[in-house]
Amino acid sequence: MKRLLVAGMAAMVMACQGPKDYGAFCFDEMTYSPNETVFKLFAPADAQCLVVVGTDSVKMEKTGQPADKGAIWAATVKGDQKGKTYEFVVNGVSSPGTFAKAVTVNGQKGVVADLRDTDPEGWADDHGPHPQHYADWVVYELHHRDFSIARQDAQHPGKFLALSEPWAISHLRELGINAVHILPSYDFGSVDETRLDEPQYNWGYDPVNYNVPDGSYSTDPADPLCRIREFKQMVQALHRAGINVVLDVVYNHTYDKDHSNFQRTYPDYYYRGESNGSGCGNETASEQPMMRLFMIESVKHWIQEYHIDGFRFDLMGCHDIETMNQIRQAVDELDSTIFIYGEGWSAGQCALPAEQLGLKANVQQMPRIAAFSDDMRDALRGPFSDDTKGALLAGIFGEEESLKAGIAGMVGHPQVDYSKVNYSDKPWAKEPTQMMAYVSCHDDMCLVDRLRASIPKLTEEELIRLDLLAQTAVFTSQGVPFMLSGEELLRTKQGVHNSFESPDSINQLDWKNKEKYPHVFNYYKELIALRKQHPSFRLGSAELVRKHLEFISAPSGVVAYRLHDVPGDEWTDICVYLNFNRKPIVITLPEKQFKVVWGSAVVNAGKVTIQPQTALILTANQ
Repeated sequence: MKRLLVAGMAAMVMACQGPKDYGAFCFDEMTYSPNETVFKLFAPADAQCLVVVGTDSVKMEKTGQPADKGAIWAATVKGDQKGKTYEFVVNGVSSPGTFAKAVTVNGQKGVVADLRDTDPEGWADDHGPHPQHYADWVVYELHHRDFSIARQDAQHPGKFLALSEPWAISHLRELGINAVHILPSYDFGSVDETRLDEPQYNWGYDPVNYNVPDGSYSTDPADPLCRIREFKQMVQALHRAGINVVLDVVYNHTYDKDHSNFQRTYPDYYYRGESNGSGCGNETASEQPMMRLFMIESVKHWIQEYHIDGFRFDLMGCHDIETMNQIRQAVDELDSTIFIYGEGWSAGQCALPAEQLGLKANVQQMPRIAAFSDDMRDALRGPFSDDTKGALLAGIFGEEESLKAGIAGMVGHPQVDYSKVNYSDKPWAKEPTQMMAYVSCHDDMCLVDRLRASIPKLTEEELIRLDLLAQTAVFTSQGVPFMLSGEELLRTKQGVHNSFESPDSINQLDWKNKEKYPHVFNYYKELIALRKQHPSFRLGSAELVRKHLEFISAPSGVVAYRLHDVPGDEWTDICVYLNFNRKPIVITLPEKQFKVVWGSAVVNAGKVTIQPQTALILTANQ
């Protein structure tokens, strides 16, 4: 816990007014100035609290009004404490507190720091491109190590800085995405930063210190400022390339409960008893006023200190709706273009009733917050519960209505029968930008592996056709498109379903595939460009979707739709056909003259033949 406020701000214990009933506290547990450092802590009102700065123990005193069952404890240490370590001791139990912003190796102690010392040159002027409308986002999810560890020309493989290198920037810009979603990058517990010369791997969904970058991705974990500086350099380089940075945040659980900084500071306050809705052994209590405030202040810290442009909430279905809405409100006060989305489910039964939680079914109660569409994902590839079972891509039909719902952005549409949609009996998105369209992510099999697992005797030619067909559905849908890094390289994880701690040999990208399969990379690149060039594929509102998108009657195994008269689009009439059949399908066109602009086909006498397992896009002749 140690955070430096901008120079000139008063180091006041009560400097920040929290939300109603929280008391005056903003989780700035360490406020540095050259003359003194003020330490604060939320802890039980009857506790005995110390802060140990370097080798000196300083007694903390209760100050101000009690805050939600506990109290604010404070101590001021005179003189310049920069560079010293500190620990809070609550009833004899030590920790760096809950909100450390600079830490020692493995996050064991906080460090007094002036965070302005970590700013790269030009940092004050840094900002992301922030598309004005969420429909314009194209999100690319990556793990720092996966992305760069096998890249021969990487100077800092597996590190934050790899994403600032010319080869990385060039690839991302060429592909055309405008947002990089980085898997958890805060200090997490499963990789020992003192043994980085030994094989270690983890996705990072095991939080320890939520508000400081992880040292394993820095070039020097022993230097408390190095990880902070290099994270900022990464963000700055991506911003200069026109790419936003989305941070994956995991507030729903901690690495463990008994040894967590939450538990060491205020036992049992931050958790929902023994509930395990996260599936990771514990479940935090977002509805508790100070946990809610912690989440709000943490998100604000990543925006203000690290210039983060968006947030992906892990297991958002574990968090209460009110907390998610308060986070959205707090973010809007800083920058309303910042994008927030999350998993609209939990991993187990939560302690709160379902109607209070940030589940997919409740997304309409969380304006301007998006959720992933497993409806669309599983309509394409098959259910999450069975890797060997396919769906449309495997030639198993019956999920056409689920895909149509995804194409419409999971909003109400007169031509979508939600009684036939796989996981939803009614529209769950109020606007299409509340739906993340995807077919694979870090979790579960990547697309290539899922196709191989669910389709017997799959040839490479057929695999590639189906891969490209799946992504065409994603990128021409009205939701916000999301892809896993390496899909453009036909990524495989050798069939591993949950590779959260698998070695590099499983998780790394195979960069040779960019040269081996140039047509695959080019298809992704051109598909993203198609979406960017035509507003018809990103209408951005439910009203416009219902007005300009109509589904076309089609044979079994074909999903077809028409986009027409969209203002600002030079293509005034577009027909999209997705053929999941293993045979050609002949389609009768609407009563207009159309030409092929995507795919391979010949239009003849008002009919067109769509090749097996391919997409076809037509526009009316001008």
